[in-house]
Amino acid sequence: MAVVHVVGAGLAGLSAALRLVDGGANVRLWEATGRAGGRAWSFHDRTLGALIDNGNHLVLSGNSAVLDHCRRIGSFGWLDIASEAALPFHDLATGADWVLRVPSLSSPRAALPPGIGPGVIADLWRIMTAGAGRGVSDVVRPGTPAWHALWEPLSLAVLNAPPDAAAARPLAAVLSRTILRGGGACKTVTMPRGLGPTLVDPAATALLDAGVEPVWRHPLTAIEQDGGRAAALVFGERRVELGPEDRVILAMPAQTAGALLALPAPSAGRAILNAHFKVPAEAAERIPPLLGLLSGRGDWAFRRGDIVSVTVSGAEPVAAGAQEALLAELWSEVARATGLAGTEPLASRLLVEKAATFAPDPASLSRRLPLRPLGNVVLAGDHMSPPLPATIEGALRSARHAASAVLKG
Repeated sequence: MAVVHVVGAGLAGLSAALRLVDGGANVRLWEATGRAGGRAWSFHDRTLGALIDNGNHLVLSGNSAVLDHCRRIGSFGWLDIASEAALPFHDLATGADWVLRVPSLSSPRAALPPGIGPGVIADLWRIMTAGAGRGVSDVVRPGTPAWHALWEPLSLAVLNAPPDAAAARPLAAVLSRTILRGGGACKTVTMPRGLGPTLVDPAATALLDAGVEPVWRHPLTAIEQDGGRAAALVFGERRVELGPEDRVILAMPAQTAGALLALPAPSAGRAILNAHFKVPAEAAERIPPLLGLLSGRGDWAFRRGDIVSVTVSGAEPVAAGAQEALLAELWSEVARATGLAGTEPLASRLLVEKAATFAPDPASLSRRLPLRPLGNVVLAGDHMSPPLPATIEGALRSARHAASAVLKG
């Protein structure tokens, strides 16, 4: 019987394998490491004494692929979907607090950051109509209140890059699926149990129930080609020959896939830093589940129980000797923003995802890989859902496209 080899047990690989199983395919799943989830996973941290995510991910109700994935694996009921599309912000420079509110039929009231006028509509129009080679900073006016309070934080949150290093088209793609669809598509979706228990573990369990057990610690090191097709997969010293009807889905980062196929690929993007703080229960009650931060080092603060996690997007890796100082700085920002000055965390931990995303600049995006680079090979991953940037939504959408391409032959 023909086999579909799925290489990579990140979210794209897990979702693609599930879709293939649902379609009646005989699936074999390979993973380079000893765990599933790729760049979205959870673990129990001894320092904090809690289950934490390796990084924070902002999910909105318009991310239909994420919601569909959770429905498929039985975790949809574990999602916490906000009742309205409202994001609170605090500006550390001015002390101002406001809420960005996107109107909907059930909640028609809109709210923008202070000082933003009708010019923001022109900014939005230029972003949505920007050509492939245009950056965010090419089409949005720098130095305006909208730049500081809206476009710069959105660029960092969505693209993991500041406006001067990010293409406009991926931002437009996200805006068209969320803000431009109204408040019903902009409600925040949080995962109280964590990324792993909500997105990864149930998917792995569903595959095991279907008889698909991942082959762990088998990094793909080479693809032997013959006549425009993959003839064999090489996992170190293990060679797996492919039959004439066998298929392959490579669900891996762009740079890894490009190297294996000897094709140019999007460049690696910047790091994302995540600082995790365990705080006293009385302090945790004063911190909202999600808070945007401006004019500081941190970009977003997420609270789950008594753990507060601060994200620094588009960052450079931090030297080991500077980590304690950065933790202190980030906690100071949270404390100032929430009226907790003088309160100290009970424990803290800094995690660095060095290449959390692929680079979102126009030159890098022009090197996106083709869906089918070889006759029997299809690609999946967050880099395979143009024009979306590197997001969980993009990874899961790519899984749908890859599995569909295989099942349809």
